[in-house]
Amino acid sequence: MTGVSGRRAPRSAQVPTPRAVDSGTEDDLRALFGDSMAVFASLAGPAHMLEAANPAFFAAIGGPERTRTGVPLGRLMPELVAQGFIGLLDRVYRTGKAHVGRNARVILGEGEKAREAFFDFTYEPRLDGGGNVMGVRVIGVETTQVQHAQRLTAEHRALLEQIARQAPLPEVLEGMARAIEELAPEEVLVSVLLADADGGHLRHGAAPSLPDFYNRAIDGIATGEGVGSCGTAAHRRRPVIVTDIATDPFWDDFRDLAGKAGVAACWSTPILARDGSLLGTFAMYHRTPRTPREADLALARVFADTAALAIERHRAEQARRAAEAREQAARDDLAFLLNASTALSSDLDAPQTLNRLATACVPRLAPLGTVDVVEGGRVRRVATAAPTRHQQDLLASHIPVYDAADDAVARVLASGVTEVARRTPSGPGPWHELGVTGYVCLPLLDRGTAFGAVTLLSTGEHAFDGHTVALAEELTRRAALAARNARQYTHRAALARDLQAGLLLPDLPRVPGAKVATYYHPAGEGLDIGGDFYDVFPLEGGRWAFLLGDVCGRGAIAATTTALVRHTARAVAPLLSGPEAVVAAVNQALVNRPAGHGTGFVTLVHGLLTPTAHGLDVELVRAGHTMPLHLDARGTVRTVDVPGALLGIGPETHLTAHRLLLRPDESLLLYTDGITEARDADGEQFGEERLVAALADAPPRTADPHHVIDALTRAVRAFTGDHGIDDDQAVLVLTATRPEE
Repeated sequence: MTGVSGRRAPRSAQVPTPRAVDSGTEDDLRALFGDSMAVFASLAGPAHMLEAANPAFFAAIGGPERTRTGVPLGRLMPELVAQGFIGLLDRVYRTGKAHVGRNARVILGEGEKAREAFFDFTYEPRLDGGGNVMGVRVIGVETTQVQHAQRLTAEHRALLEQIARQAPLPEVLEGMARAIEELAPEEVLVSVLLADADGGHLRHGAAPSLPDFYNRAIDGIATGEGVGSCGTAAHRRRPVIVTDIATDPFWDDFRDLAGKAGVAACWSTPILARDGSLLGTFAMYHRTPRTPREADLALARVFADTAALAIERHRAEQARRAAEAREQAARDDLAFLLNASTALSSDLDAPQTLNRLATACVPRLAPLGTVDVVEGGRVRRVATAAPTRHQQDLLASHIPVYDAADDAVARVLASGVTEVARRTPSGPGPWHELGVTGYVCLPLLDRGTAFGAVTLLSTGEHAFDGHTVALAEELTRRAALAARNARQYTHRAALARDLQAGLLLPDLPRVPGAKVATYYHPAGEGLDIGGDFYDVFPLEGGRWAFLLGDVCGRGAIAATTTALVRHTARAVAPLLSGPEAVVAAVNQALVNRPAGHGTGFVTLVHGLLTPTAHGLDVELVRAGHTMPLHLDARGTVRTVDVPGALLGIGPETHLTAHRLLLRPDESLLLYTDGITEARDADGEQFGEERLVAALADAPPRTADPHHVIDALTRAVRAFTGDHGIDDDQAVLVLTATRPEE
């Protein structure tokens, strides 16, 4: 231990040069300091013989065994020699100059009884009548508690700063425990236990000086009456002081443990939150039986409150992080469902939708997954998902039995209820090869009836919890809806396609002296029956009839009108003399149709083809339709301008027939307004000028009408880009061939 500093006091604290005092003055000083908290001693001669001292002096230097006079101070307190205090007395006695010390540190006593203390003191010379130094007078005040208070305040401030900057709780608690152990005048071992959320058990928090085996043994003790000092204090919500563990009944179950740890007393203070709930306990252990002083209890209260602040701050931070984690998990779940839903509905193909469902589930929800559907009274496995190809093959090789009572898929298909188990699925399957440890089987429902099932399989340490099952159920519900929509779309598209095919030519006829090409593209996704139509059919005398038209509207009513026009034309064309009469009959049929069969108008081009040695003689009429185009072999495009009104408006048609000759390699092109009214992204129409230009810029034509259609459709697609088609598009091209063809 270091000696007392010999620094000089500030000028204001310097003691004036002493003057001679008589015995009366000395008696007055003794009387003055007799009952004071200040220490006073009168030393005589160069040996510093202790002549007199007040009780505070003897209490400070070590108790009854040192309470005696007539002994040199160096012999009474030999520890002062090595610390330099006797040397200071020698100097004052020799020089006659006083010495003042501030907050001087001194070790009082020796061995186990030694203690650290701090003093403000003055050594001043005692003078006789002649002014000679006859001894030294010692006057001082012990400042140990002040020093401890300052250190305590500094340590407390440091702990509060740690809490404020959100240092880890174990770091704060261990630092607090070590600070108390260092500040306490006697040896003390500090322990902090933390309460579970329900307050039923105490967990290890910090105990840097207690043995590890002891900390492990009490980690998790229950709170309750008679459960040691800490368990009882936590139960009572007030301090519990056990001064002697060896005799206290609270320690009956822990007495041997305490003996091995070398602790004999334990004072425990509950750590309580602001709302009174239990946060933990703060305990001070001692090696010998000991009763606390008020200062000890105050210290425990201060640091229990500090621990409460740290624990509450820690719990608040944990709650914040947990809330953020839950929020992030919820966002992740939502993102997963949104991404999966987008993938499931990215196209309207039911098998592909179910494949995407299996892919979405693995590995996000489970290591392995399958999708089964019921078709024709049998179960068919339509999708599998696994990390390896071998695992996928094993899953694909197992097909559940639809009516097997021991098969999970069969049970879920029958009940429509999710089944979860922490075991392999019942019934045969490659469960051992795949290392399956559990499963969840979820129904795919359509209006309450299961049409399929999704099976997710656990392997290894993976296990299904309630959150995963709920997420899988939501995903399966969305997948079932997407699959239902896809199947409905497929059925509707197939129905529309079949009906539309019935209204168009299934196969193009072979027309002597001519080649025929057609093009049809429905608007949108092809779910509705379009109103565009065309037809080519033979008549007597080697003649052929052709027509291309457009019915106002779409759907079933448009299909009814289309069928009426085509069938009427086919029925009357063999009986009437020319195109004008046929179209007039069609108009009359439209006018006479029932109101429930539609009232929309129709545009139409109808004509007759007659092969000759020079090409094709064409006679046609136009009823409100887009004007036909005549394409010669040199690439010239001419508009066939024939007047004519819409059909289905009234009984009068006002039609004019037009004749023309298609020489070999020349073509007649008929089209609906879906071509010219196709729009680009800015809403501009393709128009007749672009149509004519596209045909005129096409490569030199041969006797193949398909080249004409290719040139036209490429130009339209280049113009519209990704912009959807708003109206049906239909094209009919008739090309005259050479005689040898």
